[in-house]
Amino acid sequence: MQCRVHTGVRAGGIGVVLALTLLSGCSTYDSLFGSRPSPSPPPPAASSSSSSSFTDRFSNFVLGGSATDAQGGAQGGSIGPSDIDCPGVEIRQGASTFAQSAGDNGSGALSLRYQANFLKFARECALRGGNVTLKVGIEGRVVLGPAGASGPITLPVRLAVVKEGLAPRTIWTKFYMVPVTLAPGQPNVLFTQIEEDMSFPMPPGNELDQYVIYVGFDPDSAALEKKKPTKPAPKTKR
Repeated sequence: MQCRVHTGVRAGGIGVVLALTLLSGCSTYDSLFGSRPSPSPPPPAASSSSSSSFTDRFSNFVLGGSATDAQGGAQGGSIGPSDIDCPGVEIRQGASTFAQSAGDNGSGALSLRYQANFLKFARECALRGGNVTLKVGIEGRVVLGPAGASGPITLPVRLAVVKEGLAPRTIWTKFYMVPVTLAPGQPNVLFTQIEEDMSFPMPPGNELDQYVIYVGFDPDSAALEKKKPTKPAPKTKR
């Protein structure tokens, strides 16, 4: 199997978070992840200590196979006949950050409760019985804002596999409400989401080269989840 890690670190200070809140459209989302984002400049490189820690955690605990470095170079081992090139992981355009604010107090920046963004990704794939099976790991960070408080929160995250081209087509998609706990006195916290059951039929020819794994925050789906009626508990017979 092959595992590749994509890294990208964004500054987590409060000053940066306040500046980012001015970008009001950051958390909008196209529910099908249907169009490929335009190229953007690469994020700053991760520090060696954080990159090593992330790679070790994902390779040993999550993926359980031979790891590769941030540039995708294999660290020993031979490639078996079932190994294939994994689709790349990209952040969906317009869905890279998710922010929540308190009531309007006259200052948008000072009303920020918290903001979340993605940091790193890892994926591992193989061909089994005519299907491409993948494990995908996501790591991100939540930064507390001036109006924030400790306690549990949930982040709306979506994964999708899209075949790009003239008519992009969604192959696989799943929505998650990722739980995160902000501890007292902790200005920021990391979060992780793992998908171990991503699978789809192996496409013919070299069509797999057109497949992209998209990740993004999806507040629209979170709003729909809240609107779903809850089923009453069944009555017990006496």
